[in-house]
Amino acid sequence: MGRSRRSFRFSISVFLLVHFILIRREAAETRCIESERRALLRLKRGFVDDHGLLSSWSNHRSSQDCCLWRGVDCNNKTGNVIVLDLHGYWSDDLDAVVQLSGDINSSLLDLKHLNHLDLSFNSFTRIPEFVGSLRKLRYLNLSSTSLEVSKVPPQLGNLSNIQILDFSYSSIVLRNTEWLSKLSSLEYLSLSGVDLSKSSNLLENVITRLPSLFELHLVFCLLPKFSTNTLLPITNFSKVLSILDISDNYLPPSMIYPWLFNFSNSLIDIDLSYNELNGSIPEAFCAFTSLQKLDLTTNGLKGRIPTSFGNFSNLRSLYLGGNSLKEDLSNFFHLLKPAEKSLQVLDLSSNELFGSLPDVTKFAALKELYLPNNDIKGSFPERFEHISNLVIIDLADNHITGLIPDLSALSSLQELYFERNNLRGTLADKIMPLFELQSLGASSNLLNGTITETHVSNLSRLVYLDLSYNSLALEIDHVWSPTFSLDVMSFSSCKLGPSFPTWLQTQKNFSILDISATQINDSVPDWFWDQLTPNLRYLNLSSNQIHGIVPNLLYGNQPYIDLRSNNFYGPVPLFPSNTQTLVLRNNMFSGSVSFLCNFTTIFRLDLSNNQLSGELPDCWINLTNFFYVNLENNKLSGRIPASMGSLTYLQMLSLRSNNLTGELPSSLKNCTMLTLLDVGENSLSGRIPTWIGKSLTELRVLSLTSSGFHGTMPTSLCRLSKMQILDLSINNISGSIPRCLSNLKGMTDETKKVQFFGWNTVGLSRTRLSIKRDTYTFEALLQWKGRQYQYSNTLGLVTSLDLSSNSLNGEIPREITNLSGLVALNLSRNNLTWRIPQDIGRLRWLDFLDLSRNYLSGGIPVSLSQLTNLGLLDLSYNNLSGRIPTSTQLQSFGASSYTGNPALCGLPLSNPCPGDLVPDQSPRTTVETEDIGDQDKLITRGFFICLSTGLALGFWGFFGTLFISDSWRYAYLKFLDHITNWIYVVIAVNYNRLLRRS
Repeated sequence: MGRSRRSFRFSISVFLLVHFILIRREAAETRCIESERRALLRLKRGFVDDHGLLSSWSNHRSSQDCCLWRGVDCNNKTGNVIVLDLHGYWSDDLDAVVQLSGDINSSLLDLKHLNHLDLSFNSFTRIPEFVGSLRKLRYLNLSSTSLEVSKVPPQLGNLSNIQILDFSYSSIVLRNTEWLSKLSSLEYLSLSGVDLSKSSNLLENVITRLPSLFELHLVFCLLPKFSTNTLLPITNFSKVLSILDISDNYLPPSMIYPWLFNFSNSLIDIDLSYNELNGSIPEAFCAFTSLQKLDLTTNGLKGRIPTSFGNFSNLRSLYLGGNSLKEDLSNFFHLLKPAEKSLQVLDLSSNELFGSLPDVTKFAALKELYLPNNDIKGSFPERFEHISNLVIIDLADNHITGLIPDLSALSSLQELYFERNNLRGTLADKIMPLFELQSLGASSNLLNGTITETHVSNLSRLVYLDLSYNSLALEIDHVWSPTFSLDVMSFSSCKLGPSFPTWLQTQKNFSILDISATQINDSVPDWFWDQLTPNLRYLNLSSNQIHGIVPNLLYGNQPYIDLRSNNFYGPVPLFPSNTQTLVLRNNMFSGSVSFLCNFTTIFRLDLSNNQLSGELPDCWINLTNFFYVNLENNKLSGRIPASMGSLTYLQMLSLRSNNLTGELPSSLKNCTMLTLLDVGENSLSGRIPTWIGKSLTELRVLSLTSSGFHGTMPTSLCRLSKMQILDLSINNISGSIPRCLSNLKGMTDETKKVQFFGWNTVGLSRTRLSIKRDTYTFEALLQWKGRQYQYSNTLGLVTSLDLSSNSLNGEIPREITNLSGLVALNLSRNNLTWRIPQDIGRLRWLDFLDLSRNYLSGGIPVSLSQLTNLGLLDLSYNNLSGRIPTSTQLQSFGASSYTGNPALCGLPLSNPCPGDLVPDQSPRTTVETEDIGDQDKLITRGFFICLSTGLALGFWGFFGTLFISDSWRYAYLKFLDHITNWIYVVIAVNYNRLLRRS
């Protein structure tokens, strides 16, 4: 009986197994329908497939089953094609888009059961009208599709079963949107990035006639510019709409709020970021009782956070960053108390929040907390160490003080940022327990101590590490192999040296490395250069004592490379052709600069203070993206190429201190965005071009010093109204000083607070790291009596006019005194005559004044004594006469400031003026000494006794009488009261008079 039962079970098992195999075989042998296979092949012939995206679509015997072709999916039972996914994509390997182009063939209509069509990220001629005949289509994706004909056929309104429609970021332009209102089954619609400026009725159609719409995306749609007084329609909106995104449209509150608040019953996700919802947040938000996500980022919102936010008991994500909200942080967290159990993400970055860090331990679900760039003060709360669920904490750019807390309880922490605060203490033991940590930003604090491999050995997930601008030392054993692979490493101003850190050999995938000013005194190992990858975006080895030859560096993703202030030598290596910034200043590089012709997209170039030689290449026509070029202090020769005039975006050009010859090419007049032009200390020739003043109207700095120019000073320079530094010194310029120099408004008080070259800040995309040091600070060199005074960081506050060491004649024009913001004025070593302008005291900001070695006559103006900021004065070797005005300022300078003026008198010169009393300093005679001695003998003990007695009698004779006689005492007190009243009246009258004058 048992054997029979086992045999039966075995037979059943065999039967089921055979049946299963037969079913699988039958399913495996199911092929696509032949008519649909042929339709797909005709569809392929209409496409241009340069990258073989449809290479599996073939008539070959091994490819007969079209259901196995790429992007094709069939119904398992019928074999009908139901899914066609032909989306393109970006290929990192090819550095190009892999996509289809051409025409969409009408054979698509033969796929009668198609319900899913994805043609996104391709490039077609047009959307054909017959797509509207695919009646069973439920999903249509044409996002990021480029079309030659941007019109959308209205026949798409026949897709009655469509549920998901995505046109986002395609090149279509919607004019007639009436067809959208026919899509009654539509649940998801995305028109983000589509030009809707011609479709004024879109919002009305979408809102009023799509009853099933659940999710609507209208991001950056270029929505029509309605009048701010025109309200969008308030209608019976879809009762199921839950997700609404109309961000990046810059719409005012009068267009958004009225209809938004009408749909409060269903909305749970609202994104209004990057609009123009200025003013305060309305209390009407209290109606959104089911709200789970609200994004009001970057709207210009002001005032306090409304109390209606206390009604969001289901709130999960709140984004209020990038506004001007003012609120005590502790009060706001108290307001959000109903969302203690639900709130997961809170972003309050870049507002004006104040107070101290609150206790957020009650928000048990909170995972992401963003509070950077506010006015938060104080130290970490004691209970902060008890938080255990936070994944991201961002407290950067505040005023948080005290010691870094114990972070061991934050076992889930993945990202921690507290850059640019005032936190103290050691970091090493605080980060050891953070096993999940991926990003750590701790730069610009007061941290100290040493970090060893022990402290970071557990951080195997770490990819972002910024410890720069602290007093930290990294002492990593040279044989240690880290468990992490970093993408971003920034250790600027920490101590890594003196040897080059060998542990970097294990970091083969980084894109950003900053080890500037880290006390490295060594050569760079070959392995370091060899491991640089195409991912490199930023490399900074500056301000060390690194030496050696730099090999060719041919890898990088539009990299920023800074090797300045080291001891590198040899020829300049080749860099990636797409390099954006190259700074090699203050090294010993030599050879030619012909390598510049290899670049394609470079923006900033600084090769100054090296030993480069040869002529400038004539390929600038291919380098039109330059913002600034600095080649000063080298040994370059030859003419300035005319092709430099192709640099139409150029803002700064310095070729100072080379051996360049010839005239300034007139093509430079095309560089109309130039703010600084410095070709001083060369061997140029010719006259100062008139086109400088006519075309380069943005100039703030013009230096042509010591360059061999001759002729008169062109009056067209007076058109440079933004000029702050004009240096034409040490040339052979003749004629008079133009009176129209008073038109240089950049040298007046009104422009003293101009922000000079603010674009030097470099931000790196795809990372929060921002390189804020200047890639190059242009310097103003002011000449004074053989010495050079250098301005760099304060260049935007310097105003200077230097016409010294020329052959200028005539008088100093009185109009120069209108340049009331001048800091430096140098007219020395010319042939100027007549007088110093009497109202030169109007130049109240003057720090340097040099009028020496001219033929000026007359007296020194009294107004000169009003220049209280004057730090250097030289009036020597003129024909000045008379008394030096008496003032603390003018007498503080030595006699050398006035020497060479024989008719000048008074201090600090030893030459007295007529009528001055001269103290007799001759030695006294013996008789005089004896007379003095006799006079001293009169002062005896009896003299002091008589003096004391007289004082006592005089005191009691006066005050005793007042004490005894009431009438005398009354008359005396009345006299004192009269005198007191008279003094008070005089003071009050004169004080009021001074107030009226001011």
